[in-house]
Amino acid sequence: MTERCDWCGDDPLYVTYHDREWGVPCRDRRPLFELMLLEGMQAGLSWLTILRKREAFRVAFRDFDPEVIARFGHQERQQLLADKGIVRHRAKIEASIGNAQALLALEANGTRFVDWIWDTVDDRPLQNSWCTLSQVPASTPRSIALSKRLKQAGFRFVGPTICYAWMQAAGLVNDHLLSCPRHAACAALAES
Repeated sequence: MTERCDWCGDDPLYVTYHDREWGVPCRDRRPLFELMLLEGMQAGLSWLTILRKREAFRVAFRDFDPEVIARFGHQERQQLLADKGIVRHRAKIEASIGNAQALLALEANGTRFVDWIWDTVDDRPLQNSWCTLSQVPASTPRSIALSKRLKQAGFRFVGPTICYAWMQAAGLVNDHLLSCPRHAACAALAES
């Protein structure tokens, strides 16, 4: 009998995220950037907390448009700090704005953000073969390298553990357990 990865439990929001999004290769700039910012916001919190606030984040951060976020000034920062629908952590909010600016600076220098991130896995999702949740690492040499590259480019809240969670979420790595039906599904997506 196959069953979902045990981390998602039975919360309908978590199950939907697991079944439709987590581990699916993401090569679109806006959703890739969204996942990056949300993973940074999640630091110290549960992912389910972030999923429950996701729509409020999308509104507050203007659908995660880096060009818009990069221009947030004092007024927008104050609105974000007052928004009870999101995580109101000053350093995380400032990092999100700074990360939008870093992304634009990277692209202004001729580097396409999506390609730069996918270079981490040589443009091909890594396929792991874990049998239990305890086998899944919190970080890897590739997430450590990605974290270092991001920090050198001016990104913040992108430590190796956050980067690995982002890589899992965005499908750069397939960490669905072998017993999970999504493992084979995400592996097939990597081939297409």
